[in-house]
Amino acid sequence: MFSITTANLNGIRSAVRKGFLEWMHQSGSHFVCVQEIKAQPDDIVPAIASPDLFHGHFGCAEKKGYSGVGIYSKTKPDKVIRGFGCPEFDAEGRYLQCDYKDFSLVSLYAPSGSSSPERQEAKFRFMDHFFPFLEKLKESEREFIICGDWNIAHKEIDLKNWKSNQKNSGFLPEERAWLSRILDELGLIDVYRCLHPDTTDASYTWWSNRGQAWQKNVGWRIDYQIATPGIAGKAVSASIYKETRFSDHAPLTIWYDIPI
Repeated sequence: MFSITTANLNGIRSAVRKGFLEWMHQSGSHFVCVQEIKAQPDDIVPAIASPDLFHGHFGCAEKKGYSGVGIYSKTKPDKVIRGFGCPEFDAEGRYLQCDYKDFSLVSLYAPSGSSSPERQEAKFRFMDHFFPFLEKLKESEREFIICGDWNIAHKEIDLKNWKSNQKNSGFLPEERAWLSRILDELGLIDVYRCLHPDTTDASYTWWSNRGQAWQKNVGWRIDYQIATPGIAGKAVSASIYKETRFSDHAPLTIWYDIPI
């Protein structure tokens, strides 16, 4: 049995100063996917790149202090793939894939469209490019898990104030329909929702820094582990860690009954 954690760090160096690497060891996770690392290769010093027992691999954005993803694992991957073949978004460091013997693990940081109409259009372009890539990945018949910040709350139970957010990025009808297509047409599984189909307030993984959202638990569920049915069917439990705040997101950990 092993566990996989996904966590948007909103800056890996900031999260490390807040104790993220110590928590990562204590959590017992075998694999840890991180997003929004906001670091260049030179910023990822050995203590961050390869903490005890973990192999770290990273996909950095060309723009300094922006985006970027990583995967830590106690098992050395057979292959590491940076990017999914779209130059615009590969330059932003949004996709990292590590292949292991029996499955592939992906750390994904989908764009947010909340900052401007231009970024929302970029988010729609990402969606247009990423869906056919997922189709091909599914057709490969390889088991995989995509962990990360998808920047979309799928259904009404996935955010506190869904009524007032229906015209806001992250809960737009087009975004939600796109995520539904990934689950329904491609047959992929939202692993947390499979384990907890009705959970509302306890399922949130992100809170705005405005309006005391954290204190009032006015949150969104936008961090997911989305997997092929074979490996999703091995999931046995899930937890969201909120005792220490490493960023504006909370780490999501899922345990899988699979030998390692």
